[in-house]
Amino acid sequence: MKAVLFDLDGTLVDTAPDLLRVINRFRKEFQLPECALQTFRSMISLGSKIMLTKTLGIEEDHPDFKMLRERFLDLYQTHLTDSPLYPRIDQVLTHLEHHHIPWGIVTNKLTRHTTALLKVLHLNHRAGCVICGDSLSTYKPDPAPILHACKLLKQKPNDCLYVGDSITDVIASKGAGTKSVVALYGYIGLGENPYAWQADGYIHEPIEILNWL
Repeated sequence: MKAVLFDLDGTLVDTAPDLLRVINRFRKEFQLPECALQTFRSMISLGSKIMLTKTLGIEEDHPDFKMLRERFLDLYQTHLTDSPLYPRIDQVLTHLEHHHIPWGIVTNKLTRHTTALLKVLHLNHRAGCVICGDSLSTYKPDPAPILHACKLLKQKPNDCLYVGDSITDVIASKGAGTKSVVALYGYIGLGENPYAWQADGYIHEPIEILNWL
């Protein structure tokens, strides 16, 4: 493998605490009890719309849904303070950099949130490329964002490894022609069987990424 691409939430960064803080603020307004972290973690890979429908019991066709989602996205922008890198991720990134192996990020997270989060984590100048959910006209599971990242890193897709924590990541990776590895420590939904996704590999902790190099 000559380059490594990462999903963001649930792969590089544990964003659950910040997202849950905002969700529980909304649940309080709806006079609902706080949502437990363990229950909430499995919803994160589904995106903000599903997070809101599942935690607030409100459907997308509700007249207030669009306003609530915009409020959620705006509030989340101000709560990017407690999202740590997963253990030993920095060791992995440092290893890649020391060995001149380019790495990048391909996420469905919006650019404004991704940029702010990477700045807080001091990763904004380290990644060779950052492709967000609104960077192109399409997003994962479409393979286009991963293909675009490979192009920016000047690497052939079959020479690149893509690490993510959802079936969306595996579908996008396979479609792009990169090797797919599932981060089992990430936000895998309750009842999901990640081994059924038929990825090229599975890791229990980030440091195992180095075995693929």
